Amino acid sequence: MAEEGYKVTLNVYDLSNGLARQLSTSFLGKPIEAIWHTGVVVYGNEYFFGGGIQSTPAGSTPYGRPLRVVELGVTHLPREVFEDYLRAIAPRYTAETYRLLTHNCNNFSNEVAQFLVGTGIPDYILNLPAEVMSSPMGPLIMPMIQNLESTLRNNAAPQATQFVPTPASVSVPAPEKAAATPSSTAAKPEEPAPAAVAENVSKEAPAPAPAPAADPLGSARGKVQEEVTREFAAIMASGTLRASEAAALAMRRVMERHGDAATMQQG
Repeated sequence: MAEEGYKVTLNVYDLSNGLARQLSTSFLGKPIEAIWHTGVVVYGNEYFFGGGIQSTPAGSTPYGRPLRVVELGVTHLPREVFEDYLRAIAPRYTAETYRLLTHNCNNFSNEVAQFLVGTGIPDYILNLPAEVMSSPMGPLIMPMIQNLESTLRNNAAPQATQFVPTPASVSVPAPEKAAATPSSTAAKPEEPAPAAVAENVSKEAPAPAPAPAADPLGSARGKVQEEVTREFAAIMASGTLRASEAAALAMRRVMERHGDAATMQQG
């Protein structure tokens, strides 16, 4: 009953299934406990952000058994009020608005917890992205994350959700490059260009020398990005996982491979 209130808990999962704890020191240069995913449990359901706002009966999410359950408090709000609230915020929580570091499942759980009980989720969960990006490998990981987010947004199959008001078939078209108008094509790029290019080349002739050594992590970054993208595409092609799960699994497989390689080299 609303007079007694409804218990609100936070289910906390480790998307890496323990690999973050095992490999983070060698992969990131600092220990990371887990790759956190959270869902808020109330009214007998678990609510979470994954390709939109999702709701499933408590204990039946695709993330398996939670690593831990955090007691958040008690709410006296009726379920109908809460679900009206979810419909209102749904446009801010879609596949297109998802950001791995700044607008993810844990940010959703934090906002929902504050609405229900007036308090957020634990800081150690919310602070994970900053912790990862402040690691020695942060500069290498950032381009990979941006690449993965782009792949997720382009390839994610929209999920049927209870609270997203826009049809799943609606997609945001990529802005087309402005077609060249006769005046812009004929403008005058061709005649001044050779002189300008020649002048720039002669002035900056010494510049190419340091270029090869400018980014010592370049080849490693490219290799990891390619591996994660290939894994992600293969998993999505199987059609068995949502995009967010496929992304986590792709990252995990690449981490496993690099961890195994590092172990073999040390052995």
